[in-house]
Formats: sequence, structure tokens, C-alpha cells
Amino acid sequence: MYAPSHTREISFELHSELPIIRHSIQSRRANMTVKFQDLYGFTVEGNVDDVNVLNEVREKVRQQGKVWWELEASKGANWYLQPQITISSIAEGISLKSSLKFSSFTNAITLKKLIRKGIPPVLRPKVWFSLSGAAKKKSTVPETYYDDLTQAVEGKVTPATKQIDHDLTRTFPGHPWLDTPEGHSALRRVLVGYSFRDSDVGYCQGLNYVAALLLLVMKTEEEAFWMLAVLLENVLVNDCYTTNLSGCHVEQRVFKDLLSKKCPRVAAHLESLEFDVSLVATEWFLCLFSKSLPSETTMRVWDVLFFEGAQVLFNVALAFFKMNEEKILLSHHVGDVINIIQKTTHHLFDPDDLLTVAFDQIGTVTTNNISKQRKKQEPAVMAELGQRLRRLTSLSEEEK
Repeated sequence: MYAPSHTREISFELHSELPIIRHSIQSRRANMTVKFQDLYGFTVEGNVDDVNVLNEVREKVRQQGKVWWELEASKGANWYLQPQITISSIAEGISLKSSLKFSSFTNAITLKKLIRKGIPPVLRPKVWFSLSGAAKKKSTVPETYYDDLTQAVEGKVTPATKQIDHDLTRTFPGHPWLDTPEGHSALRRVLVGYSFRDSDVGYCQGLNYVAALLLLVMKTEEEAFWMLAVLLENVLVNDCYTTNLSGCHVEQRVFKDLLSKKCPRVAAHLESLEFDVSLVATEWFLCLFSKSLPSETTMRVWDVLFFEGAQVLFNVALAFFKMNEEKILLSHHVGDVINIIQKTTHHLFDPDDLLTVAFDQIGTVTTNNISKQRKKQEPAVMAELGQRLRRLTSLSEEEK
């Protein structure tokens, strides 16, 4: 239950086990559909192979967790705040027990490599909070900031609060905690609080899904608030969630340009179909894949996002097209492409499959390159938005 202070704890427990299904040839042929709850309580519908893949992934997570725990035991609870972890530091006193081979730690193993392999779910809240900059951001304000903010805005009505209230019940309906009065209240406090903290952003649809997943991961409601703050103020591009979504429009143009460079055959085919990548990518960038990927895969993407930055979103989005290159090249309609992409994203239960393509096959997408592309695309986006606003104003005046 919630305590009457800013340290309200989230009363949601991770579901660490899935039913292990030993499927027969007959069940494989029938492609039997099963329903189960994932680690974060979402009901997932898949076949028996999906269940067993997810169990295999969790075993890999447990093995990776041993590395993190051994580092904690050897280097201290906040070892990951050090600039980097090297192979020599491991050799000095860390015994690596598990199927993870010593040879996988080549020359210099960095924190980035460890994070790309996944942060153990139980450590995820404190690692995210520290490495993202949320802890530092929180330390710059009085201890009672969040409590004072939520109390000060209680009962106030704005266009943002009205939209938030409208979206609460539509945010992951059916979830055992989020879709309850307790879950709705926590989500509302976080979203309303932030809408007053940054009136330029206020509230944008998409933030409800992001904040909801942050509430499931973080230990307290206040930590979820600060994770949302650092995400919007430091990690993502400026203006991504403002009223005209100018930042999001810029990201779409940058993504389209990257697609033509990283997957030229796919880009050319999509252009021949008159397929606009924003049909699928807008939701990816606004919801940070929270509505597209299974929750456990989303968290693995966010592990990297909070440490490496927003360029990770481009790697992952490009990977969806790269993974389906041959199928997309055989498609004849816009709807076919959407179906191919959605079928893939909804069943990506193994994060390693996605991240391997995103980083090994797509290659480096540097922050510097993204920044240059954003500056290049911004004038065209602002001109387009200005033209759209003038058109709407003209139509409004004609109606009068």
C-alpha cells in the first residue's frame, strides 16, 4: 500500500516464473495458443515456443545476474558508477561462475557491454536511477519536492489534467496493478505533477505508457517521476512531446534518412509502395516501444537507452526493418508491411535477437551524426508546421 509521503512504494511484485511447457509434435503442429503473465504482470498471448523462449531468456538473465552480484560483492554496491570495468578488475577478485565464458570478456569489458547484456530486474531500479542522471537531478531540489508538488497541484484542472484523466483507463487496460484505482492514482500523480513541472510539455499522449512502465520498474512513485523528468529533460530530443510535436517530426525525418543509408533496398522498396515510415515509427518514438514490444524486451532496450542515449531508439527501429528485409521486399501493399513489422515486434520475446541486430548488424549510429541530421531537418519541419498552422487558421476564419 502507499505510504502518506513522497516515498510511496509501488505494491506490485515481479512475476519471476513462467509455466514450463514441454510441447509435443502435435501441439507444435496445432500452434497451440497459450496465455501467461510476463515478468511485469502483462498478459501475453503466444504459442508454446514463445513460452519456452521466454523461460530460456530468464535463465540467461539469471546467469547474467550472477556477474552483477559478483561485481557488487567485489567492488561495492555502486561499482557501476565507476568510469568503466576492465578485464583486469574482474581478474583481481571476481570468480565468474556460470555458462558465461571468460573469453566473452574480451580485452576490456566496459559497463556498456554489461548493460547491453541486460541489467538484472532486481537491480534495474537503482542502476537506472543512478546512471540516467535521475538521482543527480533529484539531489538539486529539496527532499520534499515531489510531495510538495503533488499536494500543490491537487484539484487543479487544466487541459493537460483533463487529457490525463481521459487516458488513465486506456493505459494498459487489464493490467493487474496499473488498471486499478491504486495504479490509476499513482500514474495520475506522476503525469499531473510533471505537467506542472514543465508547462511547455504539459502532457502528450504516449507519456502515459512510458510513465506506467516506469512505475512498474522503480521502487517508489517519486523515483518514477524523476526517471520521467530525466528522460524528457536530458535523454530525449527537445520538443519531442511539446504541443506541435516538432521534435518527434524531426526524429521521423532523421529516421527515414538513416533507413535509406542502413537498409537501402528496404527504403527503396518502401518508397515504391509510397509507405511513410511514420505510420509505424511515430508510436515507437513517442511510446519508446512500450506499446510495440513485450515488456521484458522493452526494459532491455531502456537499459541501454538510459545509459547510452536517444540514438539507441534509431538502432532498434532500424533493426525491425533489417530483421524483416526479405519479407518486406516481397510485400506489395502498405498494409502488408505494417502487418510484417507488427507481427515481429509483438513476438520479440528474446531481447538478444533484437539487440544483436540493432548493434551488430545496423552498426554505429553516433550521437554526433544524429545531432547533425536533426539540425539539417529542423528548418523543413518548422516550415511545414508553420504552413499547417496557417492553413488551419485560415480555415477557422472562413468558418466564422
